[in-house]
Amino acid sequence: MLIALVAFAFVSSATPGPNNLMLMASGANFGVRRTLPHMFGVAFGFVLMIILVGTGLMRVFDVYPVGYELLRAFSIVYLLYLAWKIATSSNKNAPSAGAPLSTIQAALFQWVNPKAWAMALTGVSVYAPSQNLVAVGLLALIFGAINLPSIFVWVVMGQKMQRFLSQGVRLRWFNYSMALLLVATLYPVLFVGP
Repeated sequence: MLIALVAFAFVSSATPGPNNLMLMASGANFGVRRTLPHMFGVAFGFVLMIILVGTGLMRVFDVYPVGYELLRAFSIVYLLYLAWKIATSSNKNAPSAGAPLSTIQAALFQWVNPKAWAMALTGVSVYAPSQNLVAVGLLALIFGAINLPSIFVWVVMGQKMQRFLSQGVRLRWFNYSMALLLVATLYPVLFVGP
């Protein structure tokens, strides 16, 4: 069971999704050092999400199903806003280039990230179905240990692309591509039932 959990945590953490696409875009636009707070926010926010979901947060949605629909609507709007921000990002050296997400912003983003919800719900229901605190804690610990290095690779990949993207037109097209891919991650939210 532990091997299956580690494999699930690795595959779900390392594959493309809103967090990884945004981290790669941030690495390309701002570099690794400036993206570290964003990266740590993703890791911390997701571990916290697993703990809260695993200790019974989903019961709130069972009692108040409209809360799920409100979260879903907010997720769609916020992901579209972030896609727009990525598409309109400029060169990291420009004074108006903006900044990557802060640790708090990235941690809060987990609550509107469809992939994070799918990972947390699947992880808890398959690997900690009893919602026992020890099982939930182990799940969160394993995800935290695997998630951080996995998402760091995406930041580094983004930074490694900086030289290629140093020409304004290449960076602009990269940002447009990342924004479109981020919008594409909304497919399950829009067209697949809860």
